[in-house]
This record gives sequence, structure tokens and C-alpha cells, in this order.
Amino acid sequence: MDFLQQLVFALVLGSSYALIAIGLTMVYGILKVLHVAHAGIYTLGAYMALLVVTHLTRNFWVALLLGMVAAGLAGVLIYRGVYYYILRRPRIVPLIVSIGIFTAMNELFRLLFGPYQHAFPAVLRFPMVITPYFLITQKQLLIIVLTTFFLLMLYLVLNKTRVGLAWQACSQDLSMAGAVGVPVDWAVALNFLLGSALAGAAGVLMAFYRNMVYPTMGNVVAYKAFVVVVLGGFGSVRGSVIAGMLLALVETFLGSLEWFNFPRDAIAFLLLILVLMFRPKGLFGRL
Repeated sequence: MDFLQQLVFALVLGSSYALIAIGLTMVYGILKVLHVAHAGIYTLGAYMALLVVTHLTRNFWVALLLGMVAAGLAGVLIYRGVYYYILRRPRIVPLIVSIGIFTAMNELFRLLFGPYQHAFPAVLRFPMVITPYFLITQKQLLIIVLTTFFLLMLYLVLNKTRVGLAWQACSQDLSMAGAVGVPVDWAVALNFLLGSALAGAAGVLMAFYRNMVYPTMGNVVAYKAFVVVVLGGFGSVRGSVIAGMLLALVETFLGSLEWFNFPRDAIAFLLLILVLMFRPKGLFGRL
């Protein structure tokens, strides 16, 4: 029973890692930019949903939708307002700029909402699963179901639509894709829109699951998403999903061992070191 219950916890945690890392992977796959500010988008989605449930309605679905919309639009704004003008610079330039944007977003959240944790009083009716072997609460089942739905929709967009085909072309060669008629600017903007919306969804789900929103909630997510991207292979969406689940499994089961005294959040760094030593391209590398 303990094993199956731990597996449920890992699945929920892995779902959040996968959602936040997918957007980071999508941006890197096309622009070859480590979009650190993506973690700030995650926090933005949570705060937008918090505003909805505290001032508009406590309906979770409305909060989730508006959180995803705000995050998606913020992602497009960052691309068109910042990255668009520095893509031809050395890769270190967009990286430093992205770190600066993330830091600025953290400070903006602190100034607007205060440095304290806020409860997330959303209301939702959702089933739960009770068996003799494990329990899946309403919030846990919600995260698992929604993550599965988002991943399925992303798969369909990537493999069954012209937008997905354009993304694949841009990921191979951005200049050549533009030369053969692909609307590169629109394709990249839509890439940011979808990836950021998924990050916003992850922020809302984690805020609802943990019943808290605070300015620095994306700090730990930032480096864990990077570990997931490296572990899964730069630019591989499938690899990011699998790596997110793998990281969650390792953290959950190692963290539950009494003799394991290593900080739980530092386990990601151990995995990162091992991957860089023995498989630098990750599980499904596309450097």
C-alpha cells in the first residue's frame, strides 16, 4: 500500500514537472534559448488565478482558463518585446536577459502581492479514488487527468496540424523554414503562447494542490525544469515528459527512505551530474 501511495504522489509531482518543462523544451527546440523566465510565467499563472478566485469567482475552471490565457499572452509578449530583438546575438545574451526577466517578475510579484503566502480558495467538485491499496484525492486526480488531457492535445497539435509541422520545420533550421514559406514569426509566437499557457496551467494546479501562492514559488521550479530538460534531451518533448516523471519518482522514493538524509530538492542536481557525466545528450537528446 505504501508503495502504491508513493507512486500516486510521484505521478502528481511528475505531472507538474512535465507541464513546466514542456514549454521550456519547446522554446529551446526552436530558438535554442534557455528560457529561464518560463518559471516566472508559471508564477504569473498562479497569481492570475488567485486574483480570479478572490475577486471574481471561486470557480476553479474559470481561474484555470484565465490563468492559462494570462500566462500565454505574457509568453508572447516576452518573445515579441525582448527575444525577437536579440536572437541573432550569442546564446549567452538571451540567457542573461531571461534571468533578468525572471528576477524582475519575482520582484514585481513581491511588490504587488506582498512577500507572504496566500491561500488559494478555489471551489471544485471532482471525484476521488478510494481503494484498499491507495487513495487518490480530488486534487490529485484533477492534476493527473488534466495533465493527461494537455499532453494528448499537445501530441495532436505537434503531429496532426500545420502549426506542429511549422514548429518541426523551425526546429530543424529557422532560416531555411522561413525561406520555404513558413511564417516563422507567427510559428514562434504560437510556440510561446502554447508553452507558456501550459506553464500557467502548472502554476494554477500547484497553487490549488498546495493551497498557497507566493512570489518565489517559481524559484525551485526554474532549476528543476532545467534538470528535466537536460535529462530528457534538449528539444525533446517526449523526453521532457519521461524525465519529469523519472525525477519525481526518484525524489519521492529516495525522499521517503529514513536513511536518506540528503535534501530532497537537491536530488535533481545529483541526477543532473550523472546525466552530464554519462549521457550528455539526455534520454532522447537533440542538441
